[in-house]
Amino acid sequence: MSNKTFLTDDFLLYSPTAKQLYDDYAKYQPIIDYHCHLSPKDIAEDRQFENLTQIWIEGDHYKWRAMRAYGVEEKYITGSASDYEKFQKWAETVPNTLRNPLYHWTHLELKNYFGIDKLLNPDTAEEIYIEASALLQKPEFSVKNLLRKMNVQMIGTTDDPIDDLNYHKEIQNQEFEILVLPSFRPDKAVNIEKTVDFNNWVTELEKVSEIKINNYQDFIIAIKSRHDFFHKMGCRISDHGMDTFYAEQYTVEEINTIYNKARKNIDLSVLEINKYKSALLFELALMDYKKGWTQQFHVGAIRNNNSKMMETIGADKGFDSIGDLNHIDSMSKFFDKLNSSNSLTKTIIYNLNPKDGEAFASMVANFNEGPIQGKMQYGAAWWFLDQKDGIEKQLDVLSNFGLLPLFIGMLTDSRSFMSFPRHDYFRRILCNILGDEMEKNQLPNDVQFIGQMVNNICYTNSLTYFNFPSYVNKV
Repeated sequence: MSNKTFLTDDFLLYSPTAKQLYDDYAKYQPIIDYHCHLSPKDIAEDRQFENLTQIWIEGDHYKWRAMRAYGVEEKYITGSASDYEKFQKWAETVPNTLRNPLYHWTHLELKNYFGIDKLLNPDTAEEIYIEASALLQKPEFSVKNLLRKMNVQMIGTTDDPIDDLNYHKEIQNQEFEILVLPSFRPDKAVNIEKTVDFNNWVTELEKVSEIKINNYQDFIIAIKSRHDFFHKMGCRISDHGMDTFYAEQYTVEEINTIYNKARKNIDLSVLEINKYKSALLFELALMDYKKGWTQQFHVGAIRNNNSKMMETIGADKGFDSIGDLNHIDSMSKFFDKLNSSNSLTKTIIYNLNPKDGEAFASMVANFNEGPIQGKMQYGAAWWFLDQKDGIEKQLDVLSNFGLLPLFIGMLTDSRSFMSFPRHDYFRRILCNILGDEMEKNQLPNDVQFIGQMVNNICYTNSLTYFNFPSYVNKV
């Protein structure tokens, strides 16, 4: 088996113009990773990973899915096998990920973090594991130094409203030069159909907010108190992971009744659930607007499909897939209601089903308005779509239905501190598309003009779009 790398400096750059755009305008731009799932605890404590498995395979459901497809037993994935045994099984799987984005990501990460140019396979597994694990134990490979190594300037974590944000406080007190800000993710407040989880969450909300919650009005007041607290902690972005949008008509009395039924563990009808979600999402959007936040909607996943594995190892272990609902009618009503009340804040929409791209992009374009440029954003390729084809399609759809120069660029959406080469991956793909079209006379052959657009998409647009606290300027 060949161990020769395929990763040259010109990886994914197929023309001289693409190479020039990448080298001069994209390659060295800082990273604004405004949406990810990194651990604030690991950052605050400047975690030192013991080995490559801990930083690279633990928590990575992309790798887990590939390993299961290859026939690897669960004990080598999320089970009791040793770290090295798990890594060996991943190394056996990697050669079979050809044309899967994991093949590109795996070797980009080995090269960009550790300078390892070899292909990962069973023949090289032990050597690569020993070399990378030894480096990870050095101070310069601690979490904070890994972020510095990747030229990260800002990280937006994903946080439950009941989180005390103590690790964010620690990071701020440490005066860490990389901005680490929380994002407000109130999914557990929205998902009232999960009655037990919902009621447990309300109990915790009551404790952390120090507000007695007797009814729906108290519930909203308590959530708003957490919204206020997150704002004080630098939060400027909310995020929602939803199966679809909700825009049912409702009355205040109906929502009170629905909320009270849920608190008594009385089963709700589908219509009652949808009315509640419509009401709460609207209230949350009003909070975001009043504070000048940006709201994000990640739409279209069917989660935890494998009930046996859900019972065995729990949620979010790589058993999610693309949904196929009609989102457009309710999305239109939801945004129109906010817009009609002059309460629609900056918004980013992400589709998971590729068939929804054009519909999402054309819908958000209905609600742009001055003086904000690119107020409504068709978001970056997400989850199952954040591979080469998906990124190219997202850029094509955005260009066809909106204004590409205003795009706020890529994010990792990752739980791994090894995922930042995905920004480099995106930048190479972007430069290759533009360079190819310039050489085909489909775009002006003006490297400085197009290059400035590349610079903006990779960095400047996201820096200016989000209303981050002023101390970002200290970075």
